[in-house]
Amino acid sequence: MTSIPLSSPAQVDHSFKRVAILFSGGPAPAANAVISTCAASFAKSGIQVVGVLHGYRHLMEFSADHPMEEGRDYVNLDAKSLNRKRSERGIIIGTARANPGKLIQSPGDLQDAEKTAPMKTTYDALTSLGVDALISIGGDDTLKTANKFKLYQDTLPDDAKKLPVVHIPKTIDNDYHGIDFTFGYFTAVEVLAGELRNLLADAEASESYFVAECMGRSAGWLAYGAAIASEASLAISVEDIQGTLAGQEEWTNPATGNSESRKVMNVDAVVKRIVKTMRVREDRDGKRYGTIVIAEGLAELMPARELEGIPRDDHGHISVAHVDLGKQFARMVAAEYKAQTGNARKVTGLQLGYESRCAQPTAFDVMLGSQLGVGAYRAIVEQGLNGVMISIVGQLELRYVPFEELVNPVDLVTKVRFIEPGSDFQKLARFLETYVQ
Repeated sequence: MTSIPLSSPAQVDHSFKRVAILFSGGPAPAANAVISTCAASFAKSGIQVVGVLHGYRHLMEFSADHPMEEGRDYVNLDAKSLNRKRSERGIIIGTARANPGKLIQSPGDLQDAEKTAPMKTTYDALTSLGVDALISIGGDDTLKTANKFKLYQDTLPDDAKKLPVVHIPKTIDNDYHGIDFTFGYFTAVEVLAGELRNLLADAEASESYFVAECMGRSAGWLAYGAAIASEASLAISVEDIQGTLAGQEEWTNPATGNSESRKVMNVDAVVKRIVKTMRVREDRDGKRYGTIVIAEGLAELMPARELEGIPRDDHGHISVAHVDLGKQFARMVAAEYKAQTGNARKVTGLQLGYESRCAQPTAFDVMLGSQLGVGAYRAIVEQGLNGVMISIVGQLELRYVPFEELVNPVDLVTKVRFIEPGSDFQKLARFLETYVQ
């Protein structure tokens, strides 16, 4: 294809008339950059765009007696509705955590009519709208659902309508395989770092400490980033629970009912490690204040007795907000500090994260989100792809990653991208925090 300076992208022959876009899971900054640029790209090729409201929830409620209704279940994303939305906060089509693939745990389940019933309802709802493809935006759980939706369609008769599906990765946690940085991550880091800088000033004024629990369900990208950018005294995430900071326990897996061995956090050792940082700052540097950042994902590593009665979502994740890890650790750290020194030190625990999810996106996240949104159009219309995740490498160059490279074919589960132990990113945090032998 010959490139002409200042020319519009070449028009591509296609058979698409209407596509659907949905957003699922927690919010993220630059969501509207993704949605609006994606929709605008299709519209420029004469393709109508349906914005499905609130994830899969309304799709799963579809029936002959409850058809999809414009304004309640979906909206048409046209030029007027997309005007100046690229940098706007929030999610113009809303979100939810409904999961039509919840009962599908293996490829064999795709042959079970009862287990695939919610997926069939979703498919029927989309085809009732006359759409020819689906763009899914969401986290790793939404990626799993997108993959299951593709696999479900593969089981349909040859003459059944098939909707190509592409997925755009979203999470402020940044724990996604197949992409270096997810949209909204840097905005979330900046917002949380700003909160932590305010807390650090407060701590210095009152000679106290804050233990801030940051979002990051499974990995420490957000906690580390916020700690680095805010000059926190220490950052601890799931990747750090090794050696003397880790242990094992037998527990009954609520999902299977089976007794299993699981890795747990040695809470006492972690508390002592935090107090060690406090004492080094005081004895060596004369600083009787600071901020400690812990990733919310540590809640999953708490001993089972601490998690009894904690609710779980449709994807099996515990409600970390109910654990309130920041306040728990603040109490234990204050008690341990007094036990070691005989002196009291005020330690306040709090949770950070929700305030970052719909923050005004940074320019970088708007650019990243825009390229991902355009990438969905290019994958479907220009490349004719199905079952791929839109990714970015280098200087916002598009890459299309097949679902098969991201999802385990046996249990249909995605793998978390942890911070590699000993990686330069982890070493950066260690270099910049209070140095402890």
